[in-house]
Amino acid sequence: MMFVPSGDAQVILEGGQEIAEILKQSTGLHFTTSVATSYAAVIEAMGAGKVDIGWLATFSYVLAREKYDVDLLLIVVRFGKPFYRGQIMVRADSGIKTLADLKGKTFAYVDPASTSGHLYPKALLLSNGHDPDKFFAQTVFAGSHNAVVLSLLKGEVDAGAAYDGSRATVAKSYPDVFKKIKVIAYTQDIPNDTVTARKGLPAEIKNKIREGLKYISKTPEGGKVLKRVYGISGLVDLDGLFDPVRDASRLLGLNLEKQSR
Repeated sequence: MMFVPSGDAQVILEGGQEIAEILKQSTGLHFTTSVATSYAAVIEAMGAGKVDIGWLATFSYVLAREKYDVDLLLIVVRFGKPFYRGQIMVRADSGIKTLADLKGKTFAYVDPASTSGHLYPKALLLSNGHDPDKFFAQTVFAGSHNAVVLSLLKGEVDAGAAYDGSRATVAKSYPDVFKKIKVIAYTQDIPNDTVTARKGLPAEIKNKIREGLKYISKTPEGGKVLKRVYGISGLVDLDGLFDPVRDASRLLGLNLEKQSR
């Protein structure tokens, strides 16, 4: 089981080992866990059959599905939603107020395969008439969402892109991050990251892992670890995305069978 390095690699590594241990208790399966050096490394490891389960960022899943026909097991839920956004941030004292003000500045992305920290922010710039490949004086890949925020805090870049909860992940160490770093633009909604199985993993094992992860996400211990590793508040399968519809119908006292006729 391999994790993408979207945050603090040590925190993810330790949390991943805890997830594996709790999952072993609920499924009887044994896991070896690691954190990849890049988003792309997880995709290639799954394609080579070296990794059975990948915790993939959104675009990484799309690439892995396209290239290696991986299977989606679960979608991550944060703050009760299976969607999130990317954001473009600057220092509050920079004088930068709009996307147009970023012209000629230095800019940090997360990783080439990061949806909220690269793909969507670039699309946002393009849709506003700015060619991201010619617009900035210099661009860098910081490697993780945390690293983008820290680069801004240290004044290493003028602006950066990361997911919409990225400031909160460093707030414990840098309590003034919300005062010092401000958001000037948000991307469109993005489907959350995924838990994905490599092609050819037996259906019985995939089902065990899917149900095991759903179960531990609802336990106090499992919920705490998932929150710490990737800020996850829940895990849901595709059918589970329709649970809010079911809940609404129950609240309204609708008879689903009767309504379908």
